[in-house]
Amino acid sequence: MPTLKPPALHALISLIARRMGSDAAETKEVADHLLRANLTGHDSHGVGMLPAYVRLLQDGFLVPNQTPETVLDAGALLVIDARRGCGQRMAADAVRRAIGRARELGACVLALRNASHIGRVGAYAELAARHGMAFIAFVNVTDHHDMQAPYGCAEARVGTNPFCAAVPGGDDGSPALLLDMATTTIAAGKARIAYNKGIDVPEGSLIDADGHPTNDPGGLIRDHTGALLSFGKHKGSGLAVMCEIMAGALGGGQRADQTCHGGILNSMLAVVIDPGKLNDPDAVAAGAASTAAHIRSSRVAPGFEQVLLPGEPERRSAERRGRDGIAVDDGTWREVLEAAGKLGITQGEIDQVVASNA
Repeated sequence: MPTLKPPALHALISLIARRMGSDAAETKEVADHLLRANLTGHDSHGVGMLPAYVRLLQDGFLVPNQTPETVLDAGALLVIDARRGCGQRMAADAVRRAIGRARELGACVLALRNASHIGRVGAYAELAARHGMAFIAFVNVTDHHDMQAPYGCAEARVGTNPFCAAVPGGDDGSPALLLDMATTTIAAGKARIAYNKGIDVPEGSLIDADGHPTNDPGGLIRDHTGALLSFGKHKGSGLAVMCEIMAGALGGGQRADQTCHGGILNSMLAVVIDPGKLNDPDAVAAGAASTAAHIRSSRVAPGFEQVLLPGEPERRSAERRGRDGIAVDDGTWREVLEAAGKLGITQGEIDQVVASNA
C-alpha cells in the first residue's frame, strides 16, 4: 500500500488529468479537488475516481475543457448546463458565479445541470464559505444504474444523492460549519474501496439482488446488483428523493427515471446566501460560535472521546494526512496505474513524477 505525500499525489493526478486533455486551469481544478478529498479523509472521492474518469472520457461521457451553456441569467437565478464537462471545473466555476451574484443581490439560486462527476460537494461549500457565503445544495447522481433503494424498496431507484450545507466562520478565525453527506448509509465510493480492500461494508449498508441485507460489496461494485440503503430509514430516504426532485425535476438536470447511457452525471440545485444581507455578520459568527459551544458543553456519551461538530473530522484528517501522507490501498493503486496506462502514461513517468515531488 503506497503512501504519498500531498505534493506527489497532486502531481500524479495532474499528470493523468493533462493526458486526459484538460488545459492547465482545469488540470489544477481537478488535482486540487481530488487531493482535498483524500486529505479530508473522503478517499471515495479522491484519486480513486480517476479510473472512472478515464473510462468516461474514452466512452465519450466526459468532455475536457467544455464550454458550459448559460440557460438562464435573471437576477438571483442562474441556470447552467455543463454539457458533460469536467465536473470539478464546471461546478466550481458555476459556484463562483453564484457567489458574485449573491454578493450583489444577497442570494443566488443556482441550477447546474448535467456535469460529469463533480466529486466531493463539500469542496463547493468550502469555496462559498471562504468568500463569506452560506451554502445549501441538493445534488442527484444519474446516467448509470441506480444505486440507492429508497425506504421500503427492494431495489435501487435513485443515486446516492448528496446534501450539503455550510455557514462561514468568523473574522476571529473560527472555522466554517460544514455538513456534506450522501443520503445513503455509506457513499458508493466507500463501497468501492471496501471491495478493493477485500473487506465487508458496515451492517445496514447494503441489500443484495433479492433485497436481503448483505455486507459484501461485490454485488454492487462488480455485478451492479443490489443497492445501498438510505441512512436513517424513511428520513434519509425522504431527503434522497427531494435531492432527486430538486436537482432533476426543479433544476432541469437528468433524472433517475430517464434513460441512462453509462456515464456519471451530477446536477445540483444550490442556494448561495450573503449572511451580511440577512443579519450583522459579526452576529452570525457569534451565534454560530455560541451554538457550537452550547453543543460542546454536553457530557460526552459513552463510547465517544469528545463531541465533534460538522466539518471537524475533515479538518483533523487534513492536518494528519498533510503531515503523514495519504495511504492508497493496493486495489485502488492498481486501478489508477491501469487507467494511466490507457492514456499512454508509462510506469517510468509515474515513478518520476512521484519521486520528484516526494
